[in-house]
Amino acid sequence: MTSWFQHRLRRLHPTNLLLFSFLATIAVGTLLLMLPAAAGSGRLAFIDALFTATSAVCVTGLIVVDTGSYFSAFGQGVILFLIQIGGLGIMTISVALFQIIGKKVVFQQRMAMQEVFSAAPRADIYAILRSVIVFTVIIETVGALALFLHWQGAYPAGEAAKLAVFHAVSAFCNAGFSLFTDSLVGFRASGIVNATVGSLIVLGGIGFPVVYEIYRHATGSDKGRVSIQTKAVLAASAALVGLGALVILVSEKTTVASMGIGERLLTAFFQSVTCRTAGFNTIDIASFNTATLLFMMFLMLVGASPGSCGGGIKTTTLVVLGGFSWSRLMRRKCVNLFGKTLPGETVTKSVSVLVFSLATIGVAVFVILFADPEHGARIGGNRQFLSYLFETVSAFATVGLSMGATGVLTPVGKLTIIVLMIIGRVGVPAFTYIIAGAASTKGIQYAEENLMIG
Repeated sequence: MTSWFQHRLRRLHPTNLLLFSFLATIAVGTLLLMLPAAAGSGRLAFIDALFTATSAVCVTGLIVVDTGSYFSAFGQGVILFLIQIGGLGIMTISVALFQIIGKKVVFQQRMAMQEVFSAAPRADIYAILRSVIVFTVIIETVGALALFLHWQGAYPAGEAAKLAVFHAVSAFCNAGFSLFTDSLVGFRASGIVNATVGSLIVLGGIGFPVVYEIYRHATGSDKGRVSIQTKAVLAASAALVGLGALVILVSEKTTVASMGIGERLLTAFFQSVTCRTAGFNTIDIASFNTATLLFMMFLMLVGASPGSCGGGIKTTTLVVLGGFSWSRLMRRKCVNLFGKTLPGETVTKSVSVLVFSLATIGVAVFVILFADPEHGARIGGNRQFLSYLFETVSAFATVGLSMGATGVLTPVGKLTIIVLMIIGRVGVPAFTYIIAGAASTKGIQYAEENLMIG
């Protein structure tokens, strides 16, 4: 039986292996969270345990029960473990363990790693893998230490250490899980908490290939040109964070009116950073006006960068789509970025990712609304549709921010959000490979006939 199972695993395509790894980890996490020892009182229902495990493995942060008060230390440890595995990627962990124990890494696992770090040369995968593990340990340790030093005055040493480690890992993995009931609202004016958590989110969201390349250039081991991947990621990330902060400052004058200028700037920049993929909040999201929420959904949909802990269509997709639109407006056949011409396949792939993402979100919102017999009446105010749309985008982009709709979802709604989180974490390109297969075919070509557009 074991040999048959191993044989079937070896025959899996790398993208299928990635999906299988995530599903297997979610299943184990669900069973662990259903144990009586995982909850402080009572026992978590299967659908809620599955939702929580999926949210942790997919580093989303959407919750149906309060993490800090509902789960025991064991349950919180399980969630933290799932976050760490989900953030680094199951294949990253497995390949690293095989390297440590000297076991041969099969071809499918090497190819799966190539899917995760697609911008890197295949021969460089193991060097990147080692750098990823070391970089993660160092950054999370430094972040946890900074938070511990800040919180040790307000909490006992053991509690401060637990809070620091949990939030450092959750922030770097862009998970958004918090042990505080109101996330980080209580630390809105804290420069140390905002700077530490915000820095961890950015470092975990720009992508390991970019971090690896920056490190090699900084140490002088790579004296070549900076890749278009790194330029696109850094430029898009900086522009989106700056624009998001500006929109929040201008659009939310009444919401932040009682804050001082320093606290106002901290809130705007932190929320702009965290709504990309992290899910922490220092202000009640439901209190934002509709214009701000619409722009936040745009930031969430874009998400992080390829090869990172975050989801979304990715910053590079936005850059390619922007370059493609500009080239067509200027009547140019080629899409040029940073002095390079992009392959046509990259452009069409970006368009496909956007179309698939929007279609998936649209179908999910319809299913959630259709399955709700009360038509969102349990959501306060008159923004039921907006709340569900925000929830859906947040799940698909593995962000974790919510206007309060998570707790009132029907079982069908929860299952829909679970599927969205899995699709968002595996990635749209990989998920479409799983559905349609990786091999491309030319198909049948008929006589051409024009079609009016616009």
